[in-house]
Amino acid sequence: MSRILRFMCLAAALAVVAAPLGAQNPRTDRNGPPGTDTGSEGARIFLRALERISLDHVSALGDSALWELAIQGLIEQLNDPYATVFTEEEYGQFTETNTGNYAGIGVQISNLGSRVTVTAVFRDTPADGVGMLVGDEIVWVEGHDARDWTIDMARDSIRGEPGSVVNIRVERDGYAEPIPFAIKRDNVHVPALASSWAGEGIAHFGIDRIARGVAGELDAALLEYRGASALIIDLRSNPGGLLDESLQVTDLFLAPNQTLVSVSNANSQGPGGDVETQAWSARSPPRIPDTPIIVLVDGFTASAAEIIAGALQDHDRAVVIGERTFGKGSVQTVYPLAAGRRLRITTGSWYTPLGRSLHRVRQIDGTPIPEAEEELGWVETAGGRRLRTGGGVFPDLVVEQDMPKPEELALINHASEAQVPIGVMVREYALELVKDARDAGAIELLPSSAFNGLARNLIERGMDEEIVQNPVAREYLERWTQLRYLYRADAREQRLLVLAETDRVLAEALRLARGARTRTELFAMVEAARPESSER
Repeated sequence: MSRILRFMCLAAALAVVAAPLGAQNPRTDRNGPPGTDTGSEGARIFLRALERISLDHVSALGDSALWELAIQGLIEQLNDPYATVFTEEEYGQFTETNTGNYAGIGVQISNLGSRVTVTAVFRDTPADGVGMLVGDEIVWVEGHDARDWTIDMARDSIRGEPGSVVNIRVERDGYAEPIPFAIKRDNVHVPALASSWAGEGIAHFGIDRIARGVAGELDAALLEYRGASALIIDLRSNPGGLLDESLQVTDLFLAPNQTLVSVSNANSQGPGGDVETQAWSARSPPRIPDTPIIVLVDGFTASAAEIIAGALQDHDRAVVIGERTFGKGSVQTVYPLAAGRRLRITTGSWYTPLGRSLHRVRQIDGTPIPEAEEELGWVETAGGRRLRTGGGVFPDLVVEQDMPKPEELALINHASEAQVPIGVMVREYALELVKDARDAGAIELLPSSAFNGLARNLIERGMDEEIVQNPVAREYLERWTQLRYLYRADAREQRLLVLAETDRVLAEALRLARGARTRTELFAMVEAARPESSER
């Protein structure tokens, strides 16, 4: 499956979901949904066919299986990549993805070294309260040996009803015996926001999805980082999420009555048959009315994340840099059915405050349909800036990431051919570096020599020494491991500065943030950075 198709699946799971809007102006060509009138010719044909298949088909399918096939066939013929019917269990998973909420103890786990290992402990959760640490290996859960468990087995056993207790034992370096924990489960919220200073008074807010509560998280972060000279809001690879959260996030930066987004609904038509639109506007004074804001986007910024980027750009509140966004400008609505099932279908299209469509037409495999330059239009902001239209959000300044170097690709490909799990080994080695650094009492950037052990491990597992020790490949391996080490150590500012050495978009954002004291200066710097051939 291509990365685009995988991303479309994730975007569907994190679709902009609106509450059912209802048909206040129902279509005039029918009195209700098709098939509700069982006297209609189409309904009679369908029910008669269903009856004959049920009675006489060689497959001997039961009624429930036939209805399931009929539903799936209908969904497939809609040509709607986001349409689906959830089972009760699937809807629970969908809700967890969109909210970041579940009942458990508040840890992130991975299989490292064949053991289920704690790779993150979320703040103010039950696990945090009892003293679980990154690197703890879960070896026992409720009387069962967990040394050979998969992540799914551990997750299913550790999660449970809020208020109930789960008994766990972990192995930890320096302890001769497993450490027992009796942990009372609670409702856990996994943050969607990671905030950090990025040097020189610049605040960086990375938002990985528009989940329930992210607006509150960002509001609190803005208070914590008040006085920042500039803000960087990183929406790259953000597949979207909840409409109301995207509106609340945008509302933090815009003035009252400024339009946030509008939607045209398939189930809402005016007297003349024209599709009506609904718009949302900002309600509260902006938290930071003047601080320069730089929004980072890429080809996998989608849906609710595009709403935020588009609104801030349209109102001259931020500059957008990076690459053209994905263009998922469609609205999905979830409707309840019987027996705990839910129906999700596309019901409308999103538009930025200046009327730019966020939807980009794609082929069945997810590839965008090519457009001629003359087919793309322009709109002008109140500040006189010209913005491209044509699906998705076009950045004010295009900054593309560098392609991997041949030596870097050779390292990864060789690891695959040699069947060496290089990604797992990097994560394991980084975790050991974190343990050593904590024992030493300081998290600091590591010298090149600190990674000799990893290179040696890879060679011992069967990788070619010449490929591993190639200067370019070695530098890539060290940077990769350094970033994992800083991530596990929660050394966010240090990690951002290391990342900026090779992340061209982040590096450009930092350059702009360091040089612009006002929005006017920021816009001027972006204008000066554009190629001379760039049409505006």
